[in-house]
Amino acid sequence: MKRLPANFIIGAVLVALVVGVAALSLIWTPHDPSDLNIRGKFGPPTTVNWLGTDQLGRDIISQLMAAARNSMTVALVAVLLGGSIGVALGLLASAIGGWVEDIVMRLADLGFAFPALLFAIMLAAVFGPSLTNAVLAIAFINIPIFARVARASANQVWTREYVLAARAAGMNKLVITRDHILPNIAAAVIVQATIEFAVAILAEAALSYLGLGAQPPASSWGRMLSEAQTLMYLAPELAIYPGLCIVTAVLGFGLLGDGLRDITDPRLARAR
Repeated sequence: MKRLPANFIIGAVLVALVVGVAALSLIWTPHDPSDLNIRGKFGPPTTVNWLGTDQLGRDIISQLMAAARNSMTVALVAVLLGGSIGVALGLLASAIGGWVEDIVMRLADLGFAFPALLFAIMLAAVFGPSLTNAVLAIAFINIPIFARVARASANQVWTREYVLAARAAGMNKLVITRDHILPNIAAAVIVQATIEFAVAILAEAALSYLGLGAQPPASSWGRMLSEAQTLMYLAPELAIYPGLCIVTAVLGFGLLGDGLRDITDPRLARAR
């Protein structure tokens, strides 16, 4: 039995921890994350408030748990949306080729010219800042990434003997893409999705930090950092806790993606 890579195991443990906390927050948190208690502001850790309270008397651990749920939701929706569109475009470009492939790839290049932050600012200027606009901005930057990955992987599969045999038998390109191309590029797409999940969490935190993501009373690690930046000398833990959560989530999904790539890439497997 092959031994799993260490980065995969560590990443899986960290991801399970973050996802478990996010799932738990759906049914239970020690307190309501939005409850204010001005008299109890800057409270130390107690049996009631396990990590203490913030400048408005809100329970810190409840906010961290709710923020984990929001971050996972944003990352999941953004990656699924951007990945679905990007993979579809990449498969279309690979299957048809020619001018269609050129147009799709040039559009992907154009997409790289609009970072999530810039696109979120544009959306906020038109529709106002919100978590929905943050999701759309993060999904937008994922489209060209997945389009390139899908197109490059599909081009390799189109040269395989069984695909050439299917084409010689007169099978439709759409059927070949569905039955042969997509299943064979699924591993590469899943690995990329795992890595982009980490990027999406970081992007959501950055957008919320700038006030372009989650709006009060919704909890967000990025907004908690933003609120704590003026209190670093008075209560540094208000910035340390959400910062550690972001590091844990991003590191976990990053290591998990690297581990999956090590497992699914036969060249790396032979090297081990």
